[in-house]
This record gives sequence, structure tokens and C-alpha cells, in this order.
Amino acid sequence: MSAQQEFAADVLVVGGGPAATWAALDAARAGADVVLADKGYCGTSGSTAAGGTGVWYVDPEPALREAAMASREALGGHLADRRWMARVLDQTYVNMNELAESRSYPFPTGPDGRQLRTGLQGPEYMRRMRIRVRRAGVRILDHSPVTELLTAADGSVAGAAGQRRQAGHPFLVRAGAVVLATGGCAFLSKALGTNTNTGDGALYAAEVGAELSGMEFSNAYGIAPEHTSVTKTAFYSYASFSTGDGAALEGAASQGGRSVIARSLLAGEKVYCRLDRADEAARRAMRLAQPNFFLTFDRLGIDPFTDRFAVTLLAEGTVRGTGGIRIAGDDCRTTVPGLYAAGDAATREEICGGFTGGGSHNAAWAMSSGTWAGRGAAGYARALGPGAHRRVLAPAGRAGLRPTAAPGGRPGGDAREIVAAVQRQVLPYDKNYLRHGDGLTGALSVLDDTWARLRAGLRATGTDAVRARQAAALTANARWMYRSALARTESRGMARRLDHPGQDPAQHHRIASGGLDEVWTRPLARTATEAAA
Repeated sequence: MSAQQEFAADVLVVGGGPAATWAALDAARAGADVVLADKGYCGTSGSTAAGGTGVWYVDPEPALREAAMASREALGGHLADRRWMARVLDQTYVNMNELAESRSYPFPTGPDGRQLRTGLQGPEYMRRMRIRVRRAGVRILDHSPVTELLTAADGSVAGAAGQRRQAGHPFLVRAGAVVLATGGCAFLSKALGTNTNTGDGALYAAEVGAELSGMEFSNAYGIAPEHTSVTKTAFYSYASFSTGDGAALEGAASQGGRSVIARSLLAGEKVYCRLDRADEAARRAMRLAQPNFFLTFDRLGIDPFTDRFAVTLLAEGTVRGTGGIRIAGDDCRTTVPGLYAAGDAATREEICGGFTGGGSHNAAWAMSSGTWAGRGAAGYARALGPGAHRRVLAPAGRAGLRPTAAPGGRPGGDAREIVAAVQRQVLPYDKNYLRHGDGLTGALSVLDDTWARLRAGLRATGTDAVRARQAAALTANARWMYRSALARTESRGMARRLDHPGQDPAQHHRIASGGLDEVWTRPLARTATEAAA
């Protein structure tokens, strides 16, 4: 194996999507020396780079802001925080205007001549963010997945280690602070752009003692044309759904329609769709907003507005759900000193409560939380001074790297087998989407055993360590999800229980989780703004 390459920086940003690039940009603008390490190629990897997205961009008029904040409060079980909502709306407004006024993004204009700043084409957005980050002096390490965090003697996070895939050697970054912007966890479901979203950041955070929150809000499934990966679900609000014989599938087009689709698919019935409720103006607007959505149809010779096509559901987990690393301050610090979180790696309960924010809220959260985490990490590193790079470092990674069993002990299986075992428990609709306590308990029993096996016996080095750590991250995320779902004995937001269909006022709180060998959950006290809601 080649010798390890070492770097030193004030701030290390792990990830390469919008949250990561905004964090790196704002840390650099705050005077920090920044390294960004991406599992893929920064600017092309992740769910945003694969398509377009709306953005929660609202003019600062009181009535408009009030309507924007109120729009999802009930859907999210009244777990969102108005103060955080207002902060995100403010920061998103600033960041989007900056993109426009600096000509960093070519916003289209509407019929009235005003720029339309409520959406972004992912490929162009991320291409330009990469350029901005490089011009700010950030050192980008492409194809360099981090495999573990490094800690100082006082337990604070002081860097990370990983593998430079194309260069073929390990690397280590000594840093004053670390921002985890690694995205959520979609369990390798093949949803478009999510193959890098394996929940790594949550695993690394938990290994150093950080907490998570809202992991029960993780049963998001996106509608996709059968045998494709494009889960751009917003356009299905224009759809009519039907069964194989052409009969209307009642309830499939409603707000809770995915449960109807899931039940039909579980029964072995095909579900068909046609976007026939869109008028000509809407059709033109849809093609402009999401060209990737139509690419598959065009190649297959299907007109989705007039032709029926079969659909399926793909798991999107915490990418479109709201759970993630718990935020402990306005600067997006976690519960561990020196560690910050942004984007889908962090909980989005602050602005969405327990219901998905879709693309728009998540896009706003990514750029806002990235900005705050970058600035916060820069300030933390600056306060440490030059001695930060001289700290003695200890590796924090465990599962997949440093098994507990002696050589020749209990076999841990290989990474592919572990991933398949986890997917069997989290991808099926009747286990994760249509949740029931008995099903959750049974799935957890399998997942706990899977974790015990990999923890005891799975050991990998070099590039194999990347796959092993992804397998460990998938297993850990699944266990936090289901343990949190069992702890919420009600239906609130997207965390619905067939055995507890009603909402319980006594459970109007968030649920924190954490732990690895022993997973724990506990209710979180409500904030003042939540209590007033």
C-alpha cells in the first residue's frame, strides 16, 4: 500500500453537494484554510447534481413568510421551529440573491422580466459551486471518501482519515474543525443520485458520541417510472393513476396516495400513471423545470401526458425524510466539540418537523445550514489557534475497520452480504412504509444480529474499507430508524404506525437517538417556539 498522504487545514468539509460547497465557501470567506473531501467528484455527485430542485425562496413580505411557514406545520406534526424557519428563509433569500447578483447562476426570467429564483438546475448549480469553491482557495480532494473521524485527547473532533481511490493511497487531514455534509441515507435503493448517500456521516458522528434526531421520519418513498431511477415526485400531482385493466386507482392521487400505490404493488398488481391533469402551460413549465424527468420517457418514445406508464416506489430514507445528526446551536454545531453538520446529514426537523420538505425545503436547508456550519467551524478553528494541528489524534472508526472478535472468531460476512441483509429489512413497503410494531420489532431483531456480526468480525483495509464502512453505516441508520419508530407509539408527520393510527398529544416532542452496539432513544424537550405552537 502506498504511503499515507497528510493534509492540515483549519476546516475539513466532508461531502461534495450543496451543503458541503456552501460550508467550504463560507469557511474560506471567514478566513479559514479549507479542505473539502468528496466521496465522488465534487460538483457531480449526490442527489442535487443529478437533477433540478425547487428552492424555498420567499420574498421578505410578512404575509408571504407567514404563509410559507404555516404551509407544512400541520403536516410535520407541529414539530418545526418558527425561529429556525425564519432564519432559513432569511439566509436562503440572501444566498439565492448572491447567486443571481454575482452572476454565479443563470436564473431564467419570467413573463414580467423578473428572474425566477425559486428553483435551480442541479448540474449547472453544482458545476458553478465547484468553481466558486476553488476560486475561494479551497483544496478539493475528489474521489476521496472519508472512512473515519479523528479525535483529540479531550474528545473533540480534530480531523478525518480516508482513501484516495484514484491515487490508490490513504489520506489523513488534521483540522481544527470538521463539517459533515455527507447527505442522508437512501440504502442504495437506486433512486437517482443517491448512490453516495449511504448515511456515512451519521455513523461517524455517532462514533464520537454525537446524537441524532428524528430518525423515525425516514420512511420516504419516491414515485418513479418502473425500471428507472428518477424520483421527481412533484409532477405526480398532475397524475391520474389506474390499475392494469384501466380502472381508476382510488386514492392514489391524494396526499397519502403512496400508501395506496404501495398496497397495490405488494398485492402483485401493477400501477399505471398518466400526467393528464397538466394543461399545456404546465407541460411546458415542467419540461423546463425538470428536463431529467422527461429524458427516459423521450428515449422510450413515451409521452407521459398522454400515454400510460407503469410506476414503482423507491426508498429515499433520510435523503427526503427529515432525520439526521442533531443540531445543538445556531451555527449547526453538534453535541461534540469541533464537529458540525449540514444538509441532509443533519436533521431537518427545525424547518420541516416530521414531514418531508421535498426538494425545496431541503435545498434551502442545505445552503443555509452549509453557510452557518462553515462559518461556525471557521470560528471554532480560529479560537484553537495554530496548536490545533499538533494535537495527538486517535481514530474513532470501529465497525468494519476494527472488529471486536479475535482473528478466527465469529465471521462478520462481507460488505455485500451485509448490505443485502439490511436492504431486505428497509426497502420492502410492508416493513418500512406501512409500519407496524410487530414488523418493526422483527426487522430490528435481524438488524441487531447483522450489526453484532459485522461489529465482531468484519475487517477491511484500503479501498475495501470504503465498502465495509458503507455497510456499517446502512446497518446503523436502519437500527436508529426503527428504534425511533418503535419509540413513537403514534402517527405523526410521516412516521405512521398501522397499530397506532392516531396522534397522541402527549408525544408532541422530538426523539433523540444514538449508540451503536446498544441503540438508545429518548424524548427531547420542546423549544419555547415549539411549545407556543
